[in-house]
Amino acid sequence: QVQLVESGGGLVQPGGSLKLSCRASGFSLDYYAVAWFRQAPGKEREGVSCITRDGTTNVLDSVEGRFTITRDDAKNTVYLEMNDLRLEDTATYYCGADGVEKVSCTIATDVLYDHWGQGTQVSVSS
Repeated sequence: QVQLVESGGGLVQPGGSLKLSCRASGFSLDYYAVAWFRQAPGKEREGVSCITRDGTTNVLDSVEGRFTITRDDAKNTVYLEMNDLRLEDTATYYCGADGVEKVSCTIATDVLYDHWGQGTQVSVSS
């Protein structure tokens, strides 16, 4: 079965850290750009960060300097390291993959991405 599996979410206090994982199952991530999106209750899905095949990244302004996306193709996994978490980061985080080769990746829309997983919940609360 071709899919992405997200993990690593949890409950943390403001200022805390989490590292999310997006592991591909049934296909190789080598040829894909991967993006993280998030959706909070009552809000639209929002692009957080993405990474191309060769490691070029894009990041949402509000998380720049706090969130870092990386990939380990040997492990078929993309990571989202999140530091200095804030209340407004609370959401379900999803990853998607785009198999069309591009120089850069976008987080402005999720329509280019496929193989979405079930998501992983991140809750920031004091």
